[in-house]
Amino acid sequence: MKLVKGLGQVMNFQQLRIIRETVRHRFNLTEAANVLLTSQSGLSKHIRDLEAELGVEIFVRHGKRLLGLTEPGKEVAKIVERMLVDAENLSRVVADFSSGNEGLLKVATTHTQARYTLPPVIAEFKKAFPQVRLQMQQASPKDLPAILLAGYADIAIATDTLDGHPGILAFPYQTWDHAVVVPHGHPLITEQPLMLPAIAEWPIITYDEGLTGRQRIDQAFELAGLSPDISITALDADVIKAYAALGLGVGIIASVAYDPDQDRKLVKLDARDSFQPSTSSIAFCRGRLLRRYAYRFVEHCNPKITEAIIRAAERDRNVG
Repeated sequence: MKLVKGLGQVMNFQQLRIIRETVRHRFNLTEAANVLLTSQSGLSKHIRDLEAELGVEIFVRHGKRLLGLTEPGKEVAKIVERMLVDAENLSRVVADFSSGNEGLLKVATTHTQARYTLPPVIAEFKKAFPQVRLQMQQASPKDLPAILLAGYADIAIATDTLDGHPGILAFPYQTWDHAVVVPHGHPLITEQPLMLPAIAEWPIITYDEGLTGRQRIDQAFELAGLSPDISITALDADVIKAYAALGLGVGIIASVAYDPDQDRKLVKLDARDSFQPSTSSIAFCRGRLLRRYAYRFVEHCNPKITEAIIRAAERDRNVG
């Protein structure tokens, strides 16, 4: 699509996408070319043509390698991102008026959310919007902000990692507690109430650092002056439960990740007095419009997070 007329040349959306993907992939032309389904040589030519058209070098080079953005290149990259976001927003507006209840909704979240929290939400949403295709992306909480900002997801849901980013609009979604899981017959089952010193006497199996409220687990032991043996860590609760069931340690998981029907080898122990509750966030990329059914999905997750509240928060941020 032709976009902007220059000095006898024409800038197009493909050139803009090339700039964006090259920056996103840290100036690795091979990776950017793979995403754009083109050749590395073709991508290089497009970049050179655009630089000649604009009259400035966008990228710093060492031979054929791109090392970063020049000073004018940094400004070009910002403008390119705004132009492409505006073009995507325009497409969403048109799509809403032509086929408001059809399309694709991309949700990026963690294993725990996808496996234990979201299934009933998705079931209700699909009843209301059967023509909307739902694409679930499971990823580490640490990767979710980048996935959202890059436009690979419309909505992201996670704990701890989505707040505080200038390009992300996040709302509290769900508050939950940690629980301790142990095999039947474990001595901790008789501990009433279950306190941290008793838990710390055993090897601990829990989440990797930075995942699923792990920070609150570490803080609880630290404040109690305890140094537990974190013997095994994993990305998701299913792995933690599997090793806890083998008697390799005491599992500490999100309480929602315990399924009494499937986790029959384990006993869930209430640990609310030991660990502070955690809050998951549901988040969106600032400036990027959502389809109407995306707002309805959010309301299925939490009826208090309405389309009006999301739009008002976006307006307040723009005014400020």
